[in-house]
Amino acid sequence: MKTGDLTTPALIADSKTLETNIATMASKRPGRTLRPHVKAFKSTALAKKLVEAGHESFCCATIRELEGMVKAGLGNDLLLANETLDATRIGELLTQEDCRITVAVDSLETIEAAAFAGVKEVLIDVNVGLQRCGCSPEEAGFLSEKAKTSGLQVRGVMGYEGHLMHDPDVHRRTEKTQESMELLISAHEAVGGEVISGGGTGTWECNQSVTELQAGSYVLMDGDYSKLDLPFKEGLLLLTTVISTSKSGYAVLDGGLKALSVDSGNPKLLGEGEVMFCSDEHTTITNGSWSVGQRVGLRPSHIDPTISKHESLFLVEEIEESLETELLETLEIDLRGW
Repeated sequence: MKTGDLTTPALIADSKTLETNIATMASKRPGRTLRPHVKAFKSTALAKKLVEAGHESFCCATIRELEGMVKAGLGNDLLLANETLDATRIGELLTQEDCRITVAVDSLETIEAAAFAGVKEVLIDVNVGLQRCGCSPEEAGFLSEKAKTSGLQVRGVMGYEGHLMHDPDVHRRTEKTQESMELLISAHEAVGGEVISGGGTGTWECNQSVTELQAGSYVLMDGDYSKLDLPFKEGLLLLTTVISTSKSGYAVLDGGLKALSVDSGNPKLLGEGEVMFCSDEHTTITNGSWSVGQRVGLRPSHIDPTISKHESLFLVEEIEESLETELLETLEIDLRGW
């Protein structure tokens, strides 16, 4: 079967790029110094490729991801790097053999929910500048003591400097990351424990404070991340078909907002031309020459929400501009949902 046999829109991935990206990260962040974030790719089959590279602990953003990872036999050290007020399903998972789940908490309410559900281990989530979840660094020690008195083991702290991930100035990104991590380290001094968890693809090299890096997008890379000075390459493509052309110079593809995310900007064309705009089922392109029925590839600007829109990811040896190549493997995107 070839890419030309696929019903479009369809997600295809370059296996050589995937392997190179995984190897590059593993050389710098081996074993448990990396906690890959499965929210980026939503696939236990792809997670198993990371296990083959030496990574056995994983980050999850949803309880559904936890459930899928445990079912796939990948639950020996999972972190829900997100707050939840309904941890009942997590408690049920913990009754299974070889299942270890740590949960992020940042308030008395999330501590109470974790303890009530039978969760045993937590990290204190600290706000290091993103203005998302996380307690203030000054509250971390207090919350740690409350968690311990509730019967929870506090493994350490986590803090995500997500507001710095896409800063194009590497020197500024490095300096600001260090400032954020100083907040996390101060919280860790009050909390204790062996874990300092945080970071991501954008700070994979400059964040030297964390004991485990929570990176995920690096495996196939965002178009937005590709603007930075990172050694990882884009390996994901939305395969589409030209379904209409105009004499005024534009063409229309059969994949749009329901097949890819544009929160980080429009996708980029593989080959000539540029994207004018995306609508629900369509992307309009210009400054090129296309014919109805022609296959066209789009590089998404943000892979995480793009992948979550699809049921399958089709691996090819290498993506070529001809877009006519053999399929090597189909990876089920089985961690979608909540």
